[in-house]
Amino acid sequence: MHPRPLGNTGLSIRPIGFGAFKIGRNTGIKYPSPYDLPDIAAVDKLLNGVLDLGIDLIDTAPAYGLSEERIGDTIAHRRSQFILSTKVGETFENGVSHYDFSAEAVRASVERSLARLRTEQVDIVFVHSSGDDLRIQRETDCIEMLRSLRGAGLTRFIGFSGKTIDGARAALDWADVLMVEYHLNDVTHDAVMREAKSCGVGVVVKKGLAAGRIPPKDAIPFVLKHPAVTSMIIGGLNLDHIAASIAVADAVDNADD
Repeated sequence: MHPRPLGNTGLSIRPIGFGAFKIGRNTGIKYPSPYDLPDIAAVDKLLNGVLDLGIDLIDTAPAYGLSEERIGDTIAHRRSQFILSTKVGETFENGVSHYDFSAEAVRASVERSLARLRTEQVDIVFVHSSGDDLRIQRETDCIEMLRSLRGAGLTRFIGFSGKTIDGARAALDWADVLMVEYHLNDVTHDAVMREAKSCGVGVVVKKGLAAGRIPPKDAIPFVLKHPAVTSMIIGGLNLDHIAASIAVADAVDNADD
């Protein structure tokens, strides 16, 4: 996979990233099929295997259950080999999501994440939106605190993972990176993705397989051919499936050469 520039951040990332939801949580899910939570030995094999396959973006969040802690336990020693992103705003406890975008909560969330991930700095912190995208940006101290944390060096870049077009567009005023849902069944963010590219804001795609409902052979070329997309996040617990997705991405790269 050929690395692609991530907006104006100076980072270059390969077109398939790894989403670490399934290594930490299997309740309250939106996937069509249930799955067992892997034990730590299986997570160790999976995450090190993902890096060995050449993936260089690992995306996690406090709302992903044990995910951050397990990343720290298994691949902190390889920290220099991958871009690491996490999020603020949402936690998941006792089967329920809780949202807090106050300055105090955002700072505490990042500090907890750094401890769990066993790192002094993450590369990107995204706002994990509840869906109330504009209110979060306009009526809370979340963005101001993220800027402060970036200035303090706890994160290199900041971004927005929202649910609405208006929210994504508002984030172009301050974000280094957008994370948006985009796939064959939902192209509503197409225009704002193109606006992000023109503004130098990086674009990472979430749910590019529509939570497993679109086959990778169809989903991956569609997403990666969008001119604004740097990388798409793909989760999973099967290394062979991840390797197959990388092969599809390689075919897209080779077709473009």
